[in-house]
Amino acid sequence: MSRLIVVTGAAGFIGRNVVAELNQRGMTDLLLVDRLETSEKWRNLRGLRFEDLISPQQYLQHLTGSSWETEAIIHLGACSATTERDADYLLENNYRYTRTLCQWSLENHARFVYASSAATYGDGAQGYSDDDGVTPSLVPLNMYGYSKHLFDLWALKHQLFDRIVGLKYFNVYGPYEDHKADMRSVVHKAYHQIQQSGEITLFRSYKPEYADGQQKRDFIYVKDAVDATLHFASQRKGGGLFNIGTGQARTWIDLAKALFKAMDRQPNIRFIDMPETLRGKYQYFTQAKTDKLRSAGYTKPFTTLEDGIRDYVQSYLMHQPD
Repeated sequence: MSRLIVVTGAAGFIGRNVVAELNQRGMTDLLLVDRLETSEKWRNLRGLRFEDLISPQQYLQHLTGSSWETEAIIHLGACSATTERDADYLLENNYRYTRTLCQWSLENHARFVYASSAATYGDGAQGYSDDDGVTPSLVPLNMYGYSKHLFDLWALKHQLFDRIVGLKYFNVYGPYEDHKADMRSVVHKAYHQIQQSGEITLFRSYKPEYADGQQKRDFIYVKDAVDATLHFASQRKGGGLFNIGTGQARTWIDLAKALFKAMDRQPNIRFIDMPETLRGKYQYFTQAKTDKLRSAGYTKPFTTLEDGIRDYVQSYLMHQPD
């Protein structure tokens, strides 16, 4: 057996798609790490080829006692709920666990690529630059974003970004996010909303500079996020903290219209009040600055929002049971 590639969060949204693409490239010496418990995430593993599947706790034990050689760790496992309020849990699960894997990787000459998040940018007041000089000034709006930001800061403090790679995923959508409940993309939620009621509901704007539905996000198709991830995982040297987004912000109305078109329906959009608990933590605009990503050698064009939604709907969502 060749040296293993480890994928944590392997039954999750991006993780599942990473494993599938590795399989597509002929790689099956994979160690998958995830916590399945009583969720339906196990369904995402069907059809994948790998060496073994273990829990995060088992993997920590594996690090101290196994003779398996590791080529790379693609660390995507985390609690990604932006509404999670247990700060101690997020610190342990998202920050300290990442530190442990990173330190082991460096000591054992394994490539380390981990998921940071665009949530580290907070309300965007500092912009969306992934320049190392900007990172310390960022102020996340929720504990999830802060747990990701803490590791970015730790890696920056210890000058590790010449050897490891952090990826700040923006608004990723695409196949195999079904299990994510409230953390699913709006594309997934709205598709089923249209199926059931014929309409899409979007949040009203509470800022005068944004009309209803004109709030903007950088939406990136999961296939592009996976390709960029594996671009860095396949390299043996270099590193950095990179935005993984298209570099183009699009409105929620753009998204809604693209979805109706993909479903061959006429647009029907209704605006609703935003829950008060979200109003102070809502991002009205996100747009990845991609100069650093391009300078690192990732030159492939990103899928347009319209093309990505059409592929997602017609190749996947329309074939799923209701």
